[in-house]
Amino acid sequence: MKVVVVGCTHSGTAAVEQILKDHPETDVTVYEREDNIAFLSCGIALYLGRIVNRLEDMFYADPDTLKQDGADVKMKHEVLKIDSKKKTLVVKNLETGEEFEDSYDKLIMTTGSKTYTPVLKNFDNPRILLCKNYEQAQQIYESAKNYQSIAIIGGGYVGVELAESYANTIHNVTLIHAGKQVLNHYIDKPMSDKIVGLLRDHYVDVFLDERVSGFEDGDEITIKTNKGEHKADLIIVCTGFIANTDLLKGQVKMGEHDEIVVNEYVQSSDPDIYAAGDSCSVNFNPTQKPVYIPLATNAVRQGLLAGKNVFGDIQKYMGTQASTGLELFEHTLASTGATLKNALEDGLNADHVIYNDYYRPTFMPSNEMLMIDLVYDKDTRKILGAQLFSKHEVAQSANALSISIQNENTIDDLAFVDMLFQPNYDNPFNYLNLVAQMAVEKEEQEAKAK
Repeated sequence: MKVVVVGCTHSGTAAVEQILKDHPETDVTVYEREDNIAFLSCGIALYLGRIVNRLEDMFYADPDTLKQDGADVKMKHEVLKIDSKKKTLVVKNLETGEEFEDSYDKLIMTTGSKTYTPVLKNFDNPRILLCKNYEQAQQIYESAKNYQSIAIIGGGYVGVELAESYANTIHNVTLIHAGKQVLNHYIDKPMSDKIVGLLRDHYVDVFLDERVSGFEDGDEITIKTNKGEHKADLIIVCTGFIANTDLLKGQVKMGEHDEIVVNEYVQSSDPDIYAAGDSCSVNFNPTQKPVYIPLATNAVRQGLLAGKNVFGDIQKYMGTQASTGLELFEHTLASTGATLKNALEDGLNADHVIYNDYYRPTFMPSNEMLMIDLVYDKDTRKILGAQLFSKHEVAQSANALSISIQNENTIDDLAFVDMLFQPNYDNPFNYLNLVAQMAVEKEEQEAKAK
């Protein structure tokens, strides 16, 4: 069987490795238009903030290894056209200009995503940069050496992480976000207020609910918005991602973000085409709906499954809670599952409780406050999501809550589930028990009031 993999970042690499592990006799061809694979873009902020010294350390795989394993890896080759009925591709060698045709038995689309770039006046200024891949990270790093004031457009994960990196390297930083809160896909407004406050405490100027309309060049670039103007020497645009799936438009079913809709075996509406990573949808377990959530964690899992399932319906995709974590000025923000806002928008009868307290007994010589926002379904009492914030390490607690959502546990389960007690780590009831007990009590009080 001949399998063609188009694109080779997280999901493509995982798919190729899995195919050659299980079926080393398979004819695997990889087409990648860049000269590198498997770049961890989440490490860009670490590099810009001088936490890691080599951007090259963000690669966790290389083409030569895939070749040694048995794949025919074609770097600097761009797929120009796919005909799913004929099962053929038109490919261009970007180094020689040669174009040729290839065919496949099974196709795995791991073309990833591209930065959403709104139509803005004078967007082509060389001091206006995007932030996603290796080359862009290099360009941003070199440019930032020469400029003092930096404006970041977009308050998602990339924008917030870059704001911290530049603030820590003594730049004047402005963060402009069109939404009314930052990180709006992952946290609710109470948690957003904490993050915005932390950014402002570190001299980042944050402007919310402000939409950029264009730019004007000069000694400084003028950023025009619906509420006024800002000035900066360098601008980084981080306005989100859209699926890079133009090659299959009109040939397979797609969602509202142009993502390929896949079934539980990461198979598209065409049975010979599989998709993984930022190019396709995921099943979001809290709502049981297909959505677009471009995360590396989703990509590697789907890629591995695509590598298995091209040989048959072997292993189902478990879905995702979209669990994420962020270290910001020595604080940890971690989230999993649905926010209250998103759960309500999806038609769920959702509610939440917010826990604020020390993570361990007050008799301990040092301590840290933590905040947990727990979201649950009032009808089923199932846990839908949670957001945690503290100087204490709470990322693994988000993982525990992710398991709870995956397993459809209720607030009653979480309120009394067995967790260790040791004064170095927590109270006799762990803080996850305690926030769930708050939710149980809230429901009991409401029931009595009826």
